[in-house]
Amino acid sequence: MKHRSRKSIALLTMSAFVLASCGGGGGSSSTSGGGGPVTVTPTPSPTPTPTAGCSLGARQTFAKAVIDEWYLFPSDVASGVNPASSSSVQAYIDALVAPARALGKDRFFTYITSIAEENAFFSSGSSAGFGVRLTYDAAGQRVIIAEAYETAPAFAAGIDRGTAIVGIGTNSGNIRTIANIVAAEGTAGITNALGPNDPGVTRVLRITDAGGTRDLTVAKADYALDPISDRYGAKIITEGGRSYGYINLRTFISSANPQLRAAFLDFRNQGVTDVIIDFRYNGGGLVSTAELMGDLLGRNRTSSELYSQTNFRASKAAENDRHFFAAQPESIAPTRIAFIGTGSTASASELVINSMLPYLGTNMTLVGSNTFGKPVGQIALDKAECDDRMRVVAFATGNATGASDYYGGLAPKIANSCAANDDLSLPLGDAREASVRAAIDFLAGRSCTTRIAEASVGPAAQARNVSVTAEPEMLIPDRPSAAQREMPGLF
Repeated sequence: MKHRSRKSIALLTMSAFVLASCGGGGGSSSTSGGGGPVTVTPTPSPTPTPTAGCSLGARQTFAKAVIDEWYLFPSDVASGVNPASSSSVQAYIDALVAPARALGKDRFFTYITSIAEENAFFSSGSSAGFGVRLTYDAAGQRVIIAEAYETAPAFAAGIDRGTAIVGIGTNSGNIRTIANIVAAEGTAGITNALGPNDPGVTRVLRITDAGGTRDLTVAKADYALDPISDRYGAKIITEGGRSYGYINLRTFISSANPQLRAAFLDFRNQGVTDVIIDFRYNGGGLVSTAELMGDLLGRNRTSSELYSQTNFRASKAAENDRHFFAAQPESIAPTRIAFIGTGSTASASELVINSMLPYLGTNMTLVGSNTFGKPVGQIALDKAECDDRMRVVAFATGNATGASDYYGGLAPKIANSCAANDDLSLPLGDAREASVRAAIDFLAGRSCTTRIAEASVGPAAQARNVSVTAEPEMLIPDRPSAAQREMPGLF
């Protein structure tokens, strides 16, 4: 059952771009309506011409009109901002939303992007690059692969989770060590050294893994992201005579839907009710996929029970949406769920976690580290002739109790959360990996050593004999692509 407003908005998003220093990731979301994104006509409407329609001024006018009509925090928009003082559309947007940003309500969530690039990502995960998620190990002065995608060039070259990049060059004769790059340019130097994410861009990577140290030449290429890995994305872990369902969803895109259905049908057929949902690198995605995931977890829920809600500003209240559970043929009735999260877990991922909390209470946990904290989402509004898509924060999300204030992440809302490392030395989905191990322990009824709120790095943690280390720092370029906004660390 779904109550939908009279005027359906087809492309709501919960995307987030954060600076690397802010720590965290992004996400995006869309409701399950049909059609394309809403196009707002600015008032007064500029008159497009072949020469002026896509001028900086015209594009800034479009961005301002979107913010004026849709922005969730209208009282936190700066007044008197002169567009002529901004050298780009994004700089103008940043100036307009600066008051909301200062209050922590909009951490680079409102931005301009490419229509074509974003559509390609949300439909099939289409992107270009090496196809890896990169973290920076400051202590070891190296880059470590957090995840490698099976259809992309890096994996084909033998690069996988846990591989360390210790040097980068455009050819074998000019390889620079990561230590030298960072010393000269900071971590931004690493992303610069990797080059643009264009097909055909080639780099020589000096890597270290179980096979030793060697140089590999890898060319970037277009690839489609598989949202659920065929290697470890959905599996059943059997231990101590019990079976646990494990699912690792990389991102919420439409091609994930049939894969989610297949995974949950397998769980249902094998009687699995204890589930690990691994969102550790999932920055979000389509709300329609997040809603489907709730339905797949709702076999024991009724159509009168509220899963999630989206609420717009008062002037747009007609757009408010309520999603009630709608059991699917593949749905299961979970007894316990262990969600795995990190600072890269955001938006639609947090929507799923938050939405299940009223129904499972202490029978669910968050394992790993605190999530990013993004209870707001965006809508997509297009200036098609310029390939401009404006992503503007326009709604807040909440669960059945209305709880939506988790700007500080979800760990404080989950009393029995459990701190655990992200062990890059072991494959995802491996029962020995630290976060998966902690999740299994919860499902098996064993106690947690350290709550996320108690975990820290330094003397205080040592005094409590806490062994949790700082989570890997995802590398984020200064100008992220649509895919990189959704998946921090993607290159």
